[in-house]
Amino acid sequence: MSATTSDSPERSRVEPRTGEAPRFAQFFDAIVANVSHVLRGKTHQIELAVVALLAEGHLLIEDVPGVGKTSLAKALAASVHCEWSRVQFTPDLLPADVVGVNVYQRSDEAFHFQPGPIFANIVLADEINRASPKTQSALLEAMEERQVTVDGTRYPLERPFMVLATQNPIEQEGTYRLPESQLDRFSLKISIGYPSRKAHLEILDGRGAAVTLTDISPVITQAELLTMIEAASRVHIAEALKHYLVELTEGTRRHGAVELGLSPRATLQLAAASRAHAAARGQNYVSPDDVKAVAVSVLSHRLILRAEQGDRFSQEDVIGELVDSVPIPVRR
Repeated sequence: MSATTSDSPERSRVEPRTGEAPRFAQFFDAIVANVSHVLRGKTHQIELAVVALLAEGHLLIEDVPGVGKTSLAKALAASVHCEWSRVQFTPDLLPADVVGVNVYQRSDEAFHFQPGPIFANIVLADEINRASPKTQSALLEAMEERQVTVDGTRYPLERPFMVLATQNPIEQEGTYRLPESQLDRFSLKISIGYPSRKAHLEILDGRGAAVTLTDISPVITQAELLTMIEAASRVHIAEALKHYLVELTEGTRRHGAVELGLSPRATLQLAAASRAHAAARGQNYVSPDDVKAVAVSVLSHRLILRAEQGDRFSQEDVIGELVDSVPIPVRR
């Protein structure tokens, strides 16, 4: 769908005076290329994953087993020179196994906090929906407030902090449905899908994730990642485009197929993802095209559809319909 926007298409690679945008785009492309060595033929999904990282959000990857969910998460974590950890979620996993626990030491007859794997810059929560809701809830405070509370004491989490979660479809045996409050804290949700025939043949030839994942090296440092995050947060959103974002989210509350529409948190995360996407294209401003590129991944998993509409509409259908129908702000 073509659109007339407040910014001319010829300015899609405009450079701000600070020179930040070209450098940002260069780093972005380097991360995407690095992860692409592991996950073949899935450039769009990789780009969305990097957008979530640079928007200081959290990413949920849902798909059937064996298509590369964990490989994508591990390759993204390994592409940044920072601390990352992996938690394998199982039915017997306890909240203390994630956030940590106070341990009594006889040497000084006092309790000392033993941090859990949540204390890392990138936390891979593998098969998150195989753990009980009680254990899943251990992530809520960390994802929203960047801190954990144990026995009344608060422990801050170091920036950058990202939860990279994978899950199998809820129809599969041994899975729990993520509560709405948990889903709403994930900035983006993506699916990988099956590889193309060409990518599938490359995997068979021994050039797939099993060979390259152990060889992947970081392409940016933690300090450079923080610089990119700060640069993305400064990308300009015009006043008219802010109204466009609000109209998209408010439109879900008026849609006949939706039981529960989007919250203001969804609008904030849509803005953050749009900023990161614009910066990745070398822009210092957000255009409607940036919003459209991330809208389905940012918004669809938060919707609750009416039971009688479940067979006619999907969450992605609703967001796609709104993206096509909400008027785009034009230059006056």
